[in-house]
Amino acid sequence: MHVKDLFQLEGKVALITGGSRGLGLQMAEALGEMGCRVAITARKADELAEAKAHLEARGIEVQTFVNDLGKFERIPDLVSDVLAAYSHIDILVNNAGATWGAPAEDYPDEAWHKVMNLNVNAPFFLAREVGKRSMIPRRTGKIINIASIAGLKGAPAGMNTIAYNTSKAAAINFTRALASEWGRHNINVNAICPGFFPSKMSAGLLASMGESIIAHSPLRRLGGEEDLKGSVVFLASEASRHITGQYLAVDGGASIV
Repeated sequence: MHVKDLFQLEGKVALITGGSRGLGLQMAEALGEMGCRVAITARKADELAEAKAHLEARGIEVQTFVNDLGKFERIPDLVSDVLAAYSHIDILVNNAGATWGAPAEDYPDEAWHKVMNLNVNAPFFLAREVGKRSMIPRRTGKIINIASIAGLKGAPAGMNTIAYNTSKAAAINFTRALASEWGRHNINVNAICPGFFPSKMSAGLLASMGESIIAHSPLRRLGGEEDLKGSVVFLASEASRHITGQYLAVDGGASIV
């Protein structure tokens, strides 16, 4: 096989959660540009409509699905809808997430549960459903969990995100545990750990700490609109077929200092 062919995704079906904006849309764009038929899901219909128009303008086949992953009972219906549209799911990108800032001693119960439910529980329930109904029977699949470099260490002073950091560490070990179980089904499970990218979720933090974050990054920059594309295509393609249970930090080197 020519090395270029290892990265081709023509005809594959990719489901991306939180795919209507930010990093999710960037990854949907990347997979679609490589030939995937794309299914994106998010809570807001208007944002999904905008994302659909954006992707279709680039020649990408896309279907949208309004769904709140925090409502676990709706996850089977989401998978049913995607399977009705595309018959199978080759690639699952667990990208949707939440954060909440508060000192640990005052952290609200509802905030802790919200972050854990969306960042840990929903990815498992969705992966379980996709695995059981599509990937395991077909003995093929790529699952990519979007963790964070926040899952590799504590938080800098002033960044009171204990639930987020804890949840992203859990996402990394969830990746390892699932990879160890599902390797026998020819399913690769890996994680991407983004650093700081401008987004709706990070806007407040970057407004107050952006200069310091850049100064402490070896590459002296934040993540950009193209910086996750290569990583998600690599982990979704046959180029990574002998890699599973691993995480890739895409952070300008921030996690090594």
